[in-house]
Amino acid sequence: MSQKNKAKRLNPAYLEEVFRHVNTCPYFQLLSIEIRALDWGRSHLQARVQEKHLQPYGMVHGGVCASLVDAACFWATWTQVEGEAGLTTVELKLNYLAPVSAGLLIARGRSIKTGRTLCLSEASVENEKGALIAHGTSTLMVLESLRIGGQSHQVPKYLDIEAP
Repeated sequence: MSQKNKAKRLNPAYLEEVFRHVNTCPYFQLLSIEIRALDWGRSHLQARVQEKHLQPYGMVHGGVCASLVDAACFWATWTQVEGEAGLTTVELKLNYLAPVSAGLLIARGRSIKTGRTLCLSEASVENEKGALIAHGTSTLMVLESLRIGGQSHQVPKYLDIEAP
């Protein structure tokens, strides 16, 4: 395993800042999505189904599951992107596997390959009983110019890196 791909310990203080900013961003608030945990190459997000998530037939709209897959893929990959570079999704492939109309949606993402420019990840959405609702893959592009909240953080992303 190359030095770049070795698992690093994410700094809890850095993650606390990221969670606070991301979980209160307008889009996550709109869909009631919350990042619950991040680890090297992994993410865990949740959303409790609410009436606002339902389409006219009373099932969760596919866009909610797509947003969960997209976000879970993004945050799993983000853990492995060096420094404070951002990401943007360039392709999202999704399969809807079961309808859901209530309960908790749990999204788990996994980074498959993190490159200098392009990355590949996957995510699944399950209900609280473990039934698979959706699965997808995402190709993401690394963008050095993007920053969470448009600013640099005062604490390092990884525990083994000195603060600037």
